[in-house]
Amino acid sequence: MPKTRLSREQIRSFAQLSPFELKDKFIQIATAAQSDRPGQKGKTTRAMLNAGRGNPNWVATGPREAYHALGYFAISESRRVWTADNLGGMPEVEGCAERFEHFVRTNPGLPGIELLKACVDLAVKRFGFVPDALVHELADSSIGDNYPVPDRILHHTEQIVRGYLADEMFDHRPPEGQNLSLFATEGGTAAMCYIFDSLMKNGILHRGDRIALMVPVFTPYLEIPELDTYGFDVVHVQASLFTETGVRQWRYPAEEIEKLADPSVKMVCCVNPSNPPSLALSTRVSEQIVSLVAERNPNLIIVTDDVYGTFVEGFRSLAADLPRNTLLVYSYSKHYGATGWRLGVIGLHDDNVIDAMLAAQDPEQKARLDRRYGTLSLEPGRIRFIDRMVADSRQVALNHTAGLSLPQQTMMTLFSLFDMLDEGQEYKHRIRAIVRQRLGLLLEGAHMKISEDAKRAAYYIELDLLAEAERVHGKEFADFLERSYEPVDPLFRLAEQTSVVLLNGGGFDGPEWSVRVSLANLDDLDYLKIGHHLRVIFDEYAREWRAG
Repeated sequence: MPKTRLSREQIRSFAQLSPFELKDKFIQIATAAQSDRPGQKGKTTRAMLNAGRGNPNWVATGPREAYHALGYFAISESRRVWTADNLGGMPEVEGCAERFEHFVRTNPGLPGIELLKACVDLAVKRFGFVPDALVHELADSSIGDNYPVPDRILHHTEQIVRGYLADEMFDHRPPEGQNLSLFATEGGTAAMCYIFDSLMKNGILHRGDRIALMVPVFTPYLEIPELDTYGFDVVHVQASLFTETGVRQWRYPAEEIEKLADPSVKMVCCVNPSNPPSLALSTRVSEQIVSLVAERNPNLIIVTDDVYGTFVEGFRSLAADLPRNTLLVYSYSKHYGATGWRLGVIGLHDDNVIDAMLAAQDPEQKARLDRRYGTLSLEPGRIRFIDRMVADSRQVALNHTAGLSLPQQTMMTLFSLFDMLDEGQEYKHRIRAIVRQRLGLLLEGAHMKISEDAKRAAYYIELDLLAEAERVHGKEFADFLERSYEPVDPLFRLAEQTSVVLLNGGGFDGPEWSVRVSLANLDDLDYLKIGHHLRVIFDEYAREWRAG
């Protein structure tokens, strides 16, 4: 296999880009190479295998059918109020549940209607809702004829999503005596923006403050702190443990976690399970963080992004173990194949260190914030941080029109209720099996080993090629690779020679010679092909080394 046509200098310059921007370069190379295969008559097309993005290729159909069935009921409610061509009225509350029961009985063949009925019945039984109020909120919200009220999240939606998080993020064991308040957001990305922005605007964090990142990590967590707005002093907590056989574990040594005990570290950001290694924090690490917060850094703010938590059996978020310190970010995108819906939440327990810090601010700072939020309340100092985030998301002045759109909140509600049914649990186990099968095929094709880990989500995998080089051929081979090539050279070769697109692990602050493979977005057997291509590239380097 020939080397890439790009010079080492060109490769080095492209390596400065964010992994997601560099991915576009790989796609260009792979696309150009698709129809240019030397040694054959004419041109043939080679499929591009893009495992660079984590958009899943599965879709949860059941709750979507229930959503559309709800839409038909909601339209019937609207036409009941005001009947004219293409004109209806706002659904009424009184008798809504009874009319819904009638709608279910008279539309037995409507796709999704039985699941919708099961969701409504479960919600009434588990949360003790008044049926008319629940069904009206669902129907009216699916139509989207009102602004979100409350703006932070709808009344029934909050309780249902809180129950979903208690089941899936807290392993059915939410913190006792604690209430989790939620802010519905436009996916996890919006949640990240709102958190960073409001912490700064409220004087909880200041430009140049010291924060920690548990790495490797999703690249925006690396890039946002470097923006001029923040200019944070960033401490990296590295997952750097190896197994005895030289395989990287992607686990945090105790001395790395110890960095969080320093009171000068104001905040730590963690993706759990991690992206890209795709491992949930070990019990040892969670317990160490709990201990150091209790004993040495009690005001540490923890931002935990738990979008992949549903892929790990018995997952338990740091927000469950450290409810007073933790801002929980969750998105429905990956589990339900719903990246286009933009469904996320920020969770903050009512008793939390951020509100305590606001209460303890000096008079000058309080006066400044009273002026900022003074149009919202006669007692702006009593506005909680989670509600300040809502206001900040709309520049305060537009707080009266804040909030996630109601059709989006309805879909979030139905996803949550679906998970509480047997069908939802079966679906969860099915998608877990999908990513694990793909991981097995990738490793089979690549002839590579990874550490056994019960807390592996397997949504992504990060493979350390340099560690593999040393494990298989010894340190001399690993030194040859470092001396002769740029760390992203294998990815350029893959794109040019095989039309395979992967991401560079170094862009996630992982080892420079690591690669990230998404196990979510291609057909199962494609991962066997990717693994094979990766092994061919790896063996080609070995032949060059032996010949040199």
